[in-house]
Amino acid sequence: MANDTAPQQSVSRKHTGLFRWIAIFLLTLIVIVGIVVLIVWLIIKPKRLVYTIEDASVHNFNLYNNHLNSTFNFVIRAHNPNGRASIYYDSIEVSVAYDDQSIAFNTLEPFRQPTRNVSRLEAKLVSQNVALSNSISQDLKLEKSAGEVELDVHIKAKIRFKVGVWKSDHRTLRVVCSPVMVHFSSSKSFQRADCDIDL
Repeated sequence: MANDTAPQQSVSRKHTGLFRWIAIFLLTLIVIVGIVVLIVWLIIKPKRLVYTIEDASVHNFNLYNNHLNSTFNFVIRAHNPNGRASIYYDSIEVSVAYDDQSIAFNTLEPFRQPTRNVSRLEAKLVSQNVALSNSISQDLKLEKSAGEVELDVHIKAKIRFKVGVWKSDHRTLRVVCSPVMVHFSSSKSFQRADCDIDL
């Protein structure tokens, strides 16, 4: 019996030692990865992107039988304040909503934004025979009579960061600019609208 137990205890000790070394290796690897991520973060010091709507206008506004036809133009200011990270915008979608209903949509051309750069994006969004509820249609008519309309601008983009030769995976950037006061008369000056960023 003693001869049988000794080999079993030896095998058990070998397994315990192997598991201990695997655990130490994995723990060390996690610590090293954590330190590398911290160092990269400290070097890059990522800063929050800044978006604003710099100008907006509405043209050919026509609301008939609860159906909207119109063109909305927006100048979007995108600021990348980061000194080491450039940004690849691989897809950009812009939509405009009134009272939580989307009324116009368009896509913009992909582009690369260098470090410490301000880019101005011109978005032309067309409403073509967009069906509206009766209440929204009535509210829009009242705002048209008042000479200005309060809108929400939504931006959704697939972006990647580039630092040196390293590029990140795709991330989804969501931007909401609200309220954006758009005047029907071009004689009235536009007041810049700030945007909230979710990345």
